[in-house]
Amino acid sequence: MKGMLLAVGTIGSLLLTSSCTQEMQNQLGRAVQNYTGTDGVLDVYAGDKLVKRFIQIDKITTAYSTSSGDTPRPYRYGYGVLDENQNYLKDPGEKKVYFEFSDYSTSYIFYENTKD
Repeated sequence: MKGMLLAVGTIGSLLLTSSCTQEMQNQLGRAVQNYTGTDGVLDVYAGDKLVKRFIQIDKITTAYSTSSGDTPRPYRYGYGVLDENQNYLKDPGEKKVYFEFSDYSTSYIFYENTKD
């Protein structure tokens, strides 16, 4: 009986996920990822030069309009440690800060920290 309930639940979840929009699937994926935790790194570039690095980021969020509620804004934001010496480690004096960046004019890469 438990096996049958598990199978029905799995099929129901698959059907629900397949009928979701891509953005809804992304939001569900982020919710799972945020629950499991991440150690993200955000590198910000000016041309080909690395100018800022933020570490220990658990998520980057897309801003939404306050007037219409569901219209995405052209920037993202989050919290992370400003890695001033760009060594992938939180050193003494490096603090957690709020950041935001434009989707249109900012060259960036967001990835999992594999340097720990």
